[in-house]
Amino acid sequence: MANNTRDIKNKIESVENTKQMTRAMEMVSAAKMKRATEVEEQARLYSKLGLELMEHLGYIDEPGYDLLELRPVEDVLVILVSSDRGLCGSYNSDIFNKTKKVVSNKELIARHRVPADRSAPDPNGMPNINIAAVGKKSANFAQKNDYDISAVFDSMPEDPTFEDILPISELALQGYKEKDYDRIVVSYAHFENTMSNTVKIRQVLPISPKDLAAVLDQEDREKNEEFPIETYIFEPNIEEIVETVMPRMVEVEIYQAIINAVASEHSSRMIAMKNAKENAEEKVEELTLTYNQARQRAITREISEISAGAEALGE
Repeated sequence: MANNTRDIKNKIESVENTKQMTRAMEMVSAAKMKRATEVEEQARLYSKLGLELMEHLGYIDEPGYDLLELRPVEDVLVILVSSDRGLCGSYNSDIFNKTKKVVSNKELIARHRVPADRSAPDPNGMPNINIAAVGKKSANFAQKNDYDISAVFDSMPEDPTFEDILPISELALQGYKEKDYDRIVVSYAHFENTMSNTVKIRQVLPISPKDLAAVLDQEDREKNEEFPIETYIFEPNIEEIVETVMPRMVEVEIYQAIINAVASEHSSRMIAMKNAKENAEEKVEELTLTYNQARQRAITREISEISAGAEALGE
């Protein structure tokens, strides 16, 4: 019995250590999530300034603008944002399941998102899927599912700056201009609140006013017929504005998605660690009860043995 109670006591100490560790990780993740949401909020202020202009520029029908060109979708680049490490619950699996479902559906992955008054080319069969893996987990996912991997960005800092995502934006912009890809989307976990996030797959290129507004956490807005693009006066000229502003807003859109994903990751890890801590607390209570019962049985047995011995001596 002594060995049994000793084993239980060792288990209690082990679970107590786990509880302390998960509690510390929960607190760290909560602090990181708070910082990430503050960064996302600050970035959104800048993003909103360019949103209205981009909504109008995104409706330009004139040819010659690379980032607005609609062409039949034969090659798709998916910027897949995941974590580098685990212990974040179903965060990564939710992203991968949604992504796999969408990229396997021709109608979803091979059709451009355009306003109701514009038409897009019909898909030419099932497109080739290329993955730009942001995070080690997404690179593993792409490898396991035999997707072509265009690039791997597995050293992203926990608090990515705008400069940190520029190589990703450059891959997207150059790839679309050079027609390596006919459509580029970003798949990420959109931060809703502390307790939940939602997997979103947004079109980055060709520029979609609807997706741009959505990724910046705005309601989708229809074209403003009262003030069509032709009524605006652009200085120095519309060509220079398009060539300067559009790439910047694509960069902002990708950055906004990634810092949203960072906040979602920290939130998911905080919740996972909170659940683990609570499970550890319940386990400690169960083991303590078992330990006390075992000790009580041992004491009762010892008393019975002493009583029996005393009676035997009395005889």
